[in-house]
Order: sequence, then C-alpha cells, then structure tokens
Amino acid sequence: MITTEEVLNRIRKKVDHPATIRELQKALSIADDDRHRFRRRIRTLVASGALVRIRGNRYGLPSKMNLVVGHIHTNPRGFGFVVPDEKHSDIADIYISGVNLNQAMHGDHVVARVERERGGDRLEGRIVKILERRAQKLVGRYDIDESGLNFVVPFDKRIIMDVHIPATERADAKVGEMVVVELTSWPTTTRNPVGRITEVLGELNTSGVDVEIILQTYGIPDTHSKEALREAQRFGQSISAADRRGRTDFRKVTTVTIDGDHARDFDDAITIERQPNGNYLLGVHIADVAHYVQPGSALDCEAYDRGTSVYFPERAVHMFPEALATGLCSLNPKVDRLVQSCLMEIDSQGQVVNYEIHDGIINSSARMTYHEVSCILTDTESVERDRYHDLIPPFQLMHELFHILQRRRRLRGSIDFDVREAELVLDEAGLIEAITASERNVAQRIIEEFMLLANETVADHLNSNQIATLYRVHESPDPLKVAQFKEFISTLGHTLVSRGGTRPKHFQQLVDRVKGTSEEKPIVFLMLRTMQKARYDVQSLGHFGLAAEHYTHFTSPIRRYSDLVVHRVLRRSRHQEVNRSIREKNFEELSEIAKQVSQRDKRAEEAERELLQWKKVRFMADKVGDEFDGYVIGVTAFGLFVELIEHFVEGFVHISSMADDYYRFVDKEHLLQGENTRKSYRLGASVRVQVIRVDLERRQVDLGLADILKTAVSHQRDTRRGRRALTSKNPKQKRVRRKRTAGKRRPR
Repeated sequence: MITTEEVLNRIRKKVDHPATIRELQKALSIADDDRHRFRRRIRTLVASGALVRIRGNRYGLPSKMNLVVGHIHTNPRGFGFVVPDEKHSDIADIYISGVNLNQAMHGDHVVARVERERGGDRLEGRIVKILERRAQKLVGRYDIDESGLNFVVPFDKRIIMDVHIPATERADAKVGEMVVVELTSWPTTTRNPVGRITEVLGELNTSGVDVEIILQTYGIPDTHSKEALREAQRFGQSISAADRRGRTDFRKVTTVTIDGDHARDFDDAITIERQPNGNYLLGVHIADVAHYVQPGSALDCEAYDRGTSVYFPERAVHMFPEALATGLCSLNPKVDRLVQSCLMEIDSQGQVVNYEIHDGIINSSARMTYHEVSCILTDTESVERDRYHDLIPPFQLMHELFHILQRRRRLRGSIDFDVREAELVLDEAGLIEAITASERNVAQRIIEEFMLLANETVADHLNSNQIATLYRVHESPDPLKVAQFKEFISTLGHTLVSRGGTRPKHFQQLVDRVKGTSEEKPIVFLMLRTMQKARYDVQSLGHFGLAAEHYTHFTSPIRRYSDLVVHRVLRRSRHQEVNRSIREKNFEELSEIAKQVSQRDKRAEEAERELLQWKKVRFMADKVGDEFDGYVIGVTAFGLFVELIEHFVEGFVHISSMADDYYRFVDKEHLLQGENTRKSYRLGASVRVQVIRVDLERRQVDLGLADILKTAVSHQRDTRRGRRALTSKNPKQKRVRRKRTAGKRRPR
C-alpha cells in the first residue's frame, strides 16, 4: 500500500477535478483489497487539510479551489490572519476581518477562501471551515457583571471573546482570581463560548501564579504520568553490566562537562587530545537517552508530546522525569554513564579530516562551570587554576581549537550577532531584583563551537549515507524582505553588498561594520526579522545563518525530542541494514515528527518570551513617573516600541501622546515624521522616555517621550497662568476657591 504522502502526490499529478472516493481509487489504480486503507489515507489527508471535502462527497486540493489551509492568528482588535501550512507556498498571510472569522478562535486550524486583494500583495478572505480547535482549555480572570452573569476574560488577549460560566460551574472562584476553564461549547453566531472552571490558580500577583498561568495558557504539561515515572524509576540509578556490553570505553580519557552555574542536567561532555600528526582529536560525548527511552513507551509518548524542555527564570519544565533528566542520563561527575560519541580529527584549518561515531561509556572527571573555565583561560591569578591544575592543558587545547573553528566558520560566512540579552536576578518570591546584561564568555563560546561542529558532522554523515533523519533547517530569507531591509539600511548610510545573490557572509560583513555603533541594535533587530525561522525538516535544506550545507540537532537528547530521534536513527543505521521500504516508512514517520517538534519548539519559545516580558512589566510597576534612556526598536502607524537601555524592558509610546505635532508614518523608512516640525523618530533612534503607566493584565508598559510631555506640562501651566491673569483683571468677577476632594489628585 502506498503512503499517505504518495497518495497526495498522485492526486496532484493524476486527478484534475474534485473526485469521489471511488473515482480517486480508480484514477490511482488502488486495488479493491486496499480500499479500506485507502479511505483511511483520504480521511487523514482531510483531517490535516491537505484535501478538502466539498458537496457531493467530493475531495479536492485546496490550492485548486481558491482555498488556503492554515492557522488563524487573531488580533486583540478583532481581526486576524491565516498563516498557510505550506511553507513553500507563494501565498502570503491572508487578512480576515472580524465579520469573516466565522467563530474561529486564535490558534485554530482552518480553511480560508481567498476572496479579494486588499492592495499590493495583501489577500483578504473568510474562514469557511474549522478543521481543529486549538485547545479545550484556557486561562483567564473570573468576573461577574452587574446582572449577575459569570464570565472569564481570557489571559491571552488574542482570544477576543469572553467565556460564559454557568453559575453551577464556577468552582468557588472569587472575582479577580485567575482560573482554568474547560470549554464545553464553542462560540456561535449568537453567543460566546461556554465553559466550566476546573482549577483556581489564585490572585494575579501571587508568587508562582505567573508560571502556572503561562503553562496552562500554552498547554505545557507540568507533571509526568505515573506510568512514565515508574518506567524512569525502573532503570535504577546506575548502569548495569549488560548496558556496558559492546560499547567503546572512554573512561580512562580525561572528560569534562561545562555548563551554567545552575544547570542540573548535563547532556554533553568533552574530550580533547593532540594527535602525533599535529591534528586535534575532539570527542563530543552525548547522553545516550535513546538506550533507555524506547519508541512507543510512556516516556517516549510524553517526550513526543512535550517536544522540548521549557526553561523559565525560576524553574525548568523537563521533557523527561528527573530520575532520567538529572539522574541516570545526566553526565554527572565520577559516575559511569552511557553516551553516543562523535570523535572528530580536525586539522589546523578547522576541517574535519576524519570522524567516528560510537556507542560509548564515559566517567566524567569534573563538572565545570562556564565561569570557572573562563577564569582558568583568562585570569592567570585565579584560584580556579590552582584547584583544577591538572585540567589546564586540555582547557588550553580547547581554547586553541576554538579559535581555529571560529575562524573557519567566519570565513565561510556564518552569521554571529552576539547581541547582549537580559539576565534576570530573582528573589525568593520569583520577583525581579535587577536586570543585567548577559554576556557569552569564552567558555560558553568554546562549547557552542564544539556542539555546532558535532551537529554538522553528524548531519553530513547521515546525508552522505542517504539515511532519513531530522535536519535543522534555516532557509534563505525572502527576497522581498531582503529588498526592504536594503532600502532601510540605505537611509542610515549602509549597504548590503550582495552581488550574485544574498549570502550569509554579506549579512555578517554588515554586522561587523556596524558593531559598536548606535545603529547596531536596530540594524541587527531588523536583520533578524528579515530572516526565516529555523525549523525541522526531513529534507536537508541547509542552514543559512550558519552557512552550513547540512545541519541537525544531536547534542541535547535530554532537552529536545529531535535529538533523541537523531540518536535512534544513528543507532539503527549502525546496527542494521536499512532497505528501501524501511527508508520510505521512516521518511513518512519523520515528516510528522518534524512538524510536531517544530511546533513544540515554537510553543516553548513563545512561552519563555511571554513570561520574561511579564516579569519585566511587574518589575516596572513601581517606576511610574521615572525617566529612562532607550532606543526605538519598532515603528508603526500608531506609535513607537522602545527598549529601555538600563533595564532591557520594552514599552510602547502611543502616537496620541505625541501631541506636539501631527506625525505621519513612513513605512519604507521605518519612521514617524512630524508634518510641521519635521521632527522624526526612526528605528534605532535614541529617545528619553517617561513611564506613564504599567498594566499587568495587558503585560504592557506605556511610555511617553519626555521632551513632548515636558512641553505639554509647560503649556498647561502657561494656560493656567493666562486664565488667572484674565480673572484678576476683572474686578466684578468673584474669585471662587475650588474645593479639593480628599484622596484625589489633580491631573498632571
């Protein structure tokens, strides 16, 4: 029987009209014995949106019927966009007005009909079918209106409908508390969705509630099933004699793990030696999670559903139970651990001249931190050099190899933005005490470089042997976005030299030219927006940012399901013959896994980013009225997005607060320009702002431009003085003294 993907490809080639099941079976030459499986394939394609069922029980290709399948992303202002599923589609996002949403909610998988062009390349359409709802649960704030109606206001502002709660389903929630709602009825044309409260999380400002809200909002499981926990415990705390059998023994080689100060799961270890011919022998040893977690087990199913571990400032949500994540699979020091090892012989130019991949066993000599290794390499007087005296030679060798690999990668054009990010200092309650700038020290750079090389080597190995696997792909940026980026940087006096097509090195050259200037951050920020999003795919489409022809994820199977899959593929290829039928089956399975892990990767990223933003907003709550220096990171027709230099906090200056002129939005130049004053605020501009208000529920810091606010205050004072002068010159008019209401303040 042909695969689901093959069925779809044959329909595309052989069927030129919407057809019935029987017509499809005949056109594709499907035997009667296979008709039941064929029907299941068709149902699968319909469920995924690859085929659409229309009147008369006919099935057709969406693209042939002016239909687009994708996910709806709604805006708090009531409209939305459908993002097509087909990554290589020439159709851009489709605008959906509020009246055409057809009760679709944010995140739903939908079919949209393209109806007209709104101007330029922008398409407009309507939702004609909802294939799958995003989730059955949501988080929100419980409230009661004047008439006694119970409802929940969704925490996710992209869900633009309140949820009605029957009086019997409120679960003793109190007004203002954050709750979890299970939807029992979806919205219709005449009413909002209906649900019941299943869990009360507590007040918004209670410690730990913010993490719980984010977990529930994004559907990230926080606990493991009893079955998965039993499986993890069943392996014990140490490896058995049977586990050691048939493995390459690296226990006598000096091996170290190098991670952050607070890391608890160690999934990579390093060995390094100088070869007699002068080359380097680098060993990257990765925790062999695949040895324990078998396909189809409870541990595997849960890991597949999670896709990745999620890391919040005060806690981590592990993909595996701690018995594995921080125990048996973690490469803890002074204990035997199972690994998959990639040994690479590297010459003085940074080229991998030979490599081997092993099932291995190691015994880590030391658990090192980035800080300790950095001190050893950069500070000759550090106490760490005395403490780890025996490890200094291998660290120096690592440092030497790092520079070689970095130079090689830069020469081929790999992009290294090296933008400082915010690092939160939290108190015991999970609140921010301070926000500092994080910097990658030399030890972090060393490990990053070694992991990149191991990932690339494994990808080259799998590709050259034609073994179906998951690749981490980062496609070339959209030419239209590149053209817009070029147009913008030209207004700042810069160019993107790209003769013969835009390549990674052209972007890196620009980054090098603007490094250390006031224009660095806005240019890098817009450059990142110009790039495509990295994702997983069964086809090796290259990694643009790394300038790598083939790239995969191999080095973090404790944290990423994609890496676990790659480990399984490697072991299968080493221990058994992979024939054509097995390869085709693997390809189909891996295609589904690629979609799943890409989606879960995106979910984790969004959840981490939203919680970080929320904590930053809470940090600013007591700073209303304070002034800060910042720079413009976004320009829209309705205002400016500004990042505060001191705290790395993002806020918004609404155009209504810019009352000194009428400001016009110039899209191509990313600026707002005053019609009369000709004053302009462009992307990257330095500004002085004042915190006007902090809205925790909207997770937003509202700012005002300090100079405009001062001018407005001064104007108000002059106006009041003028009024008083006029009043004093009229002797017949009595002066009335205003009473001040207790507890109220005059507007500023």
